[in-house]
Amino acid sequence: MIPRTQVPLRCWAEIDLAALERNLRRIRASLPSFMRYVAVVKADAYGHGLHQVAARLMHAGADLFAVATLSEAAALRELGPGWPILLLSPLVPEEDDYIPRHDVAVTVSSADEVDRFAAAAERAGRKISVHLKIDTGMGRAGVWHETAATVYQKIRDAAGLTLAGIYTHYSSSDDDPAFTAEQRQRFRQALASFDGLDPTSLLIHADNSAGLETIERAGPFNAVRIGLLQFGILPRTGSLLADVHAEPVFSFRTRVGLVKDLPAGTAISYGQTHRLERPSRIAVLTAGYGDGINRLLSNRGAVLIGGRRCPILGRVTMDQTIVDVTHLDTVKSGDEVTLIGHQQGAEISVTEFSTWAETIPWETLCSVTKRVPRLYRTALGV
Repeated sequence: MIPRTQVPLRCWAEIDLAALERNLRRIRASLPSFMRYVAVVKADAYGHGLHQVAARLMHAGADLFAVATLSEAAALRELGPGWPILLLSPLVPEEDDYIPRHDVAVTVSSADEVDRFAAAAERAGRKISVHLKIDTGMGRAGVWHETAATVYQKIRDAAGLTLAGIYTHYSSSDDDPAFTAEQRQRFRQALASFDGLDPTSLLIHADNSAGLETIERAGPFNAVRIGLLQFGILPRTGSLLADVHAEPVFSFRTRVGLVKDLPAGTAISYGQTHRLERPSRIAVLTAGYGDGINRLLSNRGAVLIGGRRCPILGRVTMDQTIVDVTHLDTVKSGDEVTLIGHQQGAEISVTEFSTWAETIPWETLCSVTKRVPRLYRTALGV
């Protein structure tokens, strides 16, 4: 159904907040009752809209929110005081004094950060909560697991800091269970080297959506970071997480702008990368890579019109995309086109769209641009 607004939409995304809430409840039901739910909402909640998504997840019972930047934390804090927020990425020194202002927990990956954050706490006259991150093989943020005990002790000795959690990040949880198990063991060994550690007083977390495949359902792990799965997208095909029955939250739609008949031999779009082999009817869609249709879908992707797949012809351009509709009985200007989502019993999933674009669902969701309005469905349903 074409949404009704003051200005008719040419391209839009639909976000089903009711499905989001159902997904959270199903994921939580699949976890041990003591496991805390850390909702990852970085990058504008994976392109779904930070304020709307976080507000619904608060209502649904998320325990803590994880973001990537201080500006994201500040935007999330606008929803109200008291909600725990964890900043996952490193900060630059100029940001340190904003940590206590926005009441966020920050990640510590080095002894230098301990000194910086302790100094910021002293200047503010209030304590700062931190999560110690341990690098067990990701090679990005985090203190290397073999020397993590030194930084752990430094945090405990810092008067202005409160240790609220310890975590690690798996590099290949979606495709290398053996290395994931090795990272998990390194993490356990690091924890065992920490003098006076009481895991029950902290959040101990390692698993993300893909890591839930091999999650240990006993201590010391007591929290999980959920990103992609809460939006109804499995980390990989054939995943055991299909048992959660998470529903897609995101759909991406546009409209037919023009329909025309062209003779065989006509070259289509820039660079003449496709030439019609037969007399054909084509539809020009009112969206392109300026909206989030990756150029790699040129001559390889498809869309849904009337519940039927229509192949993309030629190169995707900034504002328009051309598809073959010769096989359709009727098609006219204004018809709704599904780029990602369901239409009349057919579906193009985020994963399939991403495969055509030679990328991953995370990037696809974050690449739908700001000129694409987000429309929110709120009814809970069943």
